Amino acid sequence: MTLPRNDLSDMQMDTTLTSPKGNAAAQKALDYYLKPTVSEAVVEERFFDVNPAVSGEEALVHASDLLRCAAATAYESASNLHGASRDLAFSTVHMIDMAKAMIDRSLQGQRV
Repeated sequence: MTLPRNDLSDMQMDTTLTSPKGNAAAQKALDYYLKPTVSEAVVEERFFDVNPAVSGEEALVHASDLLRCAAATAYESASNLHGASRDLAFSTVHMIDMAKAMIDRSLQGQRV
């Protein structure tokens, strides 16, 4: 059985390259493997955005009001439905009421 031998001593190595500057392929390889991936902050355009001057408490109060209106709308819609559609609409009312209760609880904690 013949053992594999190391043929690296037979290879000619180019040691003249001291810097990747001027060598586009070397610079590209170094950039790819050594630089962390930097992604620019994605600016998400929104149709509606909250004014940055609105405090957390004001935002919660407004969210509570919006949920109250959503619950009223869902309740009125559910009252005109029948069967499974009515059940789904009333379950939406229930979930909105739960979310509103959580927000109202948060507001109570901030005011204490």
